[in-house]
Amino acid sequence: MEIAIRYYSKLGHTKDIAQAMAEEAGVTAVSIADESSLQKKADILFLGGAPYANVMDKKLRAYAEAIDPSMVSKIVLFTTSNWSRRTVMSLRRILERKGIEVEKRYFYAHMLNIQNRIPKAKEFIRSFLD
Repeated sequence: MEIAIRYYSKLGHTKDIAQAMAEEAGVTAVSIADESSLQKKADILFLGGAPYANVMDKKLRAYAEAIDPSMVSKIVLFTTSNWSRRTVMSLRRILERKGIEVEKRYFYAHMLNIQNRIPKAKEFIRSFLD
């Protein structure tokens, strides 16, 4: 199974979660700032980001809107923030409109509790690796 992890992180919280997931999956987490589009077909793409001022960052939105549905079988979302899961809901709408399957479960980590959530992030991604 081909796993990919892509994320956008301004403050480093989402990056920390993405890297923990990648370590568990044995892949490399890639910032969308370093890769403007998915370069290799993935069975599961883990896509993460957080709202800033309660709005999804335009770079993450553009990345999601540019995903070619033929390049991914399923997307699993993850997010970090102070108090909102808004990015997950916004991404879900964008991706489902494109006909991409989006896993109902997602991973959320409060930004003030990132280090305590890393073991849970690893447990979450393990549930998809079987």
